[in-house]
Amino acid sequence: MMFPEEKKVYVFELDDVIFAKKDYLLQVYYLFANFIEFTETVPAQAELIQFMKDHLERQGEDLLFERAQQTFGFDKKYKENFERLHVNAILPLRLQLFDHINMLFKALKAEGKHICILTKGNPLEQLNKVKFVDWGEYENEIKVYFLDELIFRGIAPLDFLANEFTLEPSAIQFVE
Repeated sequence: MMFPEEKKVYVFELDDVIFAKKDYLLQVYYLFANFIEFTETVPAQAELIQFMKDHLERQGEDLLFERAQQTFGFDKKYKENFERLHVNAILPLRLQLFDHINMLFKALKAEGKHICILTKGNPLEQLNKVKFVDWGEYENEIKVYFLDELIFRGIAPLDFLANEFTLEPSAIQFVE
């Protein structure tokens, strides 16, 4: 596989680019459902997980907690636990790189290209995802940057990456 010579750094997003975001969310929902069943005894964990999974697949993440809370009648006070789990869940399973991304990383590495992650969203939640990705042989090679943090600090992400890797912005390729 040949890559353009002028491109030296390849920048990837996390969610649904290098792994399935759904794999993270379903584990968070599993942990939350387990917590609710343990704390309240009802609903059964399996029922709540199925409801949350169906909601995610049909309607996305928006209002998922609210719909589950209304459907099963557990206390609204658990929303804080639900949100906290998104940020600091200790996942039972590692997040797996998509096969095509693993092959792409191998090819980029073989060509001497740099790989990094520039991810958007809550930096604490994104960092938690990073901790649970099975990076394999790339564990210590991939740098991770947080778009929201750079923007909050008033830093242009492209210029920042160019400076980090000491090259021109035109040498950076975003992969979506």
